Amino acid sequence: MSGATTRRVLLVDDDPAVREALVQTLELAGLEPVAAGSFIVAKDHLTPQFEGVVVSDIRMPGKDGFALLEFAQGRDPDLPVILLTGEGDIPMAVRGMSAGAFDFLEKPCAPGDLLNSVERALRTRALVLENRALRRQVETGDAAARMIIGGSAASEALRGRLRTLAAADVSVLITGEAGTGTARIAEVLHLLSRRSHEPFVRISGAGATPAGLSEQFSRAGAGSIFIDEVSALGQAAQFCLLDLMEEHPATPVRAGTYADIDAEVAAGRFNADLFYRLELASVRIPALRERAEDIPAMFRAFLTIACEQAALPVPEISEEVIARLMEQDWPGNARALQNVAMRLALGVTDIGDSSRNVGLSERMRQVERTLIVEALRRNRGNASETARALDLPRKTFYDKLARHGLKADDFR
Repeated sequence: MSGATTRRVLLVDDDPAVREALVQTLELAGLEPVAAGSFIVAKDHLTPQFEGVVVSDIRMPGKDGFALLEFAQGRDPDLPVILLTGEGDIPMAVRGMSAGAFDFLEKPCAPGDLLNSVERALRTRALVLENRALRRQVETGDAAARMIIGGSAASEALRGRLRTLAAADVSVLITGEAGTGTARIAEVLHLLSRRSHEPFVRISGAGATPAGLSEQFSRAGAGSIFIDEVSALGQAAQFCLLDLMEEHPATPVRAGTYADIDAEVAAGRFNADLFYRLELASVRIPALRERAEDIPAMFRAFLTIACEQAALPVPEISEEVIARLMEQDWPGNARALQNVAMRLALGVTDIGDSSRNVGLSERMRQVERTLIVEALRRNRGNASETARALDLPRKTFYDKLARHGLKADDFR
C-alpha cells in the first residue's frame, strides 16, 4: 500500500474559495488533498487504484454529491465518502447516510470537525486495504506466505527455512517457546511439500502409545505425521517411534516441543537416538518479542478473523493500542496475542500491561523502529512521505533510519 492509503483525500467542491480553504486545512494537517471542482473532474481520480477517501460538497452544477457517492460506491463499495452541505437539511443528511455516506457535515464546518471525520475515514480505509492485502496473500501465496504473518527479517527467514525443509521432504524437529505454534509450522511444512494432498496426521505426545503410533503411521500412508509435544512421549512410545521411523523412512515426522529437549536428553528422559534422528533437520520458531514489528499485522489479522467468526464488525485500532501491544513482552507469544484480539472483538478493551524484561530505552527503541518500518511500508519506501507522515524533519528522519539500520529503498 502506498502513502495514499492513509493520507490522500479527494476534495470536491465547485466553489473555488471554499475549495482552496479546505485544501489548506487538509494540508496543514499533513494530509494530501487532491482538489476537483466537479463530478466530471472527480470521477477521473476514482480509479480502481485509488486508495484514499472522498470529501464532497452535495450541491454542485450538473451531477451532485449524491451522484459522486453512487459512482464511488460502484468503483469500491468500501470507499469512505464524507458529504458536505450548506443547507442544514436533516432529510438530506438522512438520505446521505442511508445511501452509504461515511459521514455528513454541515458547511461551514469547523476545521477540527472536518479533520476528525477525515482521520476516522482514513483509518477505516487503511484497515480495509490491509485486510484486502492479507486476503490476496491467502489467495495467491504459498502456505508459508499465507500462514506466517509479518514482514520482519525473522519471519522472512522462517518462511525461507520452511520452504527449504519442505522441498527436502525430511523429518523435522520444531522448537520454540510456548504459544509460538509448533502445530502451525508442522502444517505449513506439510502444505508446502509434495504431500500436501495426502493425510496430515496429528498425534498428542502425552497420550501416545506404541499401538496408537503404529496405527497412525498406517493411517498417514503417503502423508506426514506431526507429534505434538514430542518430549511428553513415554519411554516405550519413544522406542516405538524410533522403530517406526526406521520401518517407514519415506514418511516424514514433524516433532514439536516447547520443552528444553537438550536438557531432557541430558537428564535421560528423552531417548538420545530418537533426538539425534529428529535433530538432523530442525527449525526454531522465533519468539514474538524477537519480531515485534510483526505485532501490528498479526494483531489485525487475528482481530479480523475473530470478528468474522463472531459475525461482528471489526473495531478501529488506534495507534495507542498498537503501541501498548508492542511494549509488552508476550511470554505467551502468538497464542496470547490471538487471545487479546478475540477479547477485543468481544468488546473487552483492556489489553493488559505486561512489563518487558528490557529497559525503558530499549523498549522505546523497539517501538520506534517498528513504527518507522510500518510507515515505510505504507509509503512504499518514499522517504519524504514517510517523514511527513511521522511528523519528523528530514534530517531527524534519516538519522533515525541510520540508527535502526533501515534503508528506505528496501521498502519500495
